[in-house]
Amino acid sequence: MTTAQTHRFSLEFFPPKTKKGGTRLLKTVGRLQSMRPDFVSVTFGAGGSTRDRSYETTTQILKSTDLKVTPHLSCINATKQQIHDMLQLYETVGVRRIVALRGDLPEGESGLPQHFRYANELVEYIREHFDTFHISVACYPEFHPEAATPQSDVENFVRKVRAGADEAITQYFYSNDAYYRFVDEVRGHGVDIPIVPGLMPMTDFKQVSRFSKFCGADIPQWLRKRMMQYEDDAKAQQELGIEIASRQAEELLRNGAPGVHFYTLNRAEPTLRIWDNLGFTQGEPRQPVARGIL
Repeated sequence: MTTAQTHRFSLEFFPPKTKKGGTRLLKTVGRLQSMRPDFVSVTFGAGGSTRDRSYETTTQILKSTDLKVTPHLSCINATKQQIHDMLQLYETVGVRRIVALRGDLPEGESGLPQHFRYANELVEYIREHFDTFHISVACYPEFHPEAATPQSDVENFVRKVRAGADEAITQYFYSNDAYYRFVDEVRGHGVDIPIVPGLMPMTDFKQVSRFSKFCGADIPQWLRKRMMQYEDDAKAQQELGIEIASRQAEELLRNGAPGVHFYTLNRAEPTLRIWDNLGFTQGEPRQPVARGIL
């Protein structure tokens, strides 16, 4: 039986752009506290474009909840001193976990300052100077869109692990076989840290399609066609997306995944529905419901 106690679960939020969005996010966070996640993460915009808002969002959640908050930290558009100062600031306010990333370059801004060229260099620096942080890194079961070859992408990931990463969180995917293959391959390279699958419920097909083109996540043809049949019915798309994500998560947990990282898009309802479908209520386990949607 899958239980909340035997797996780790985490949630991801992005910094809101407006005061209204900030209020809405805190309401979302409040609703999702019932899941008792191991931590919640706060993203970092392309080229460091949300650095200040990432910090503000992190501190707001810390002040208003008892949740452990894990901010993302990107190499791009940051000097060595800026990175050091940010880590020191996070340490001071009580942050104990960091998601260390290379980050995304905004279009047309290739000349941004970047002392650390790759995430493994950032991980190594954190491990050397701020060793109390638990360090998470990213990985790509379907391979990073900028990777020259699948093998080079695996080698890049292995470097991050050897630099001192404690855990990996995957880019979202819709084919569990891609996750299983990736885990098997990196285990063959001596990687033994937990590799937590990222889950993005496809509750808005157009939105997720845009994200997927940017990050290289594949949408299988069968799923694309099922979503497109509800192109003019947002409610039906959401229901189908939640049901498919529930079954995807259930299979991952049943087949050895250490937990799930939910990409919430700052919305509570889809994640709570998936949580309930998995058999968890208010953080307590109950028997999962078998539905066989896939």
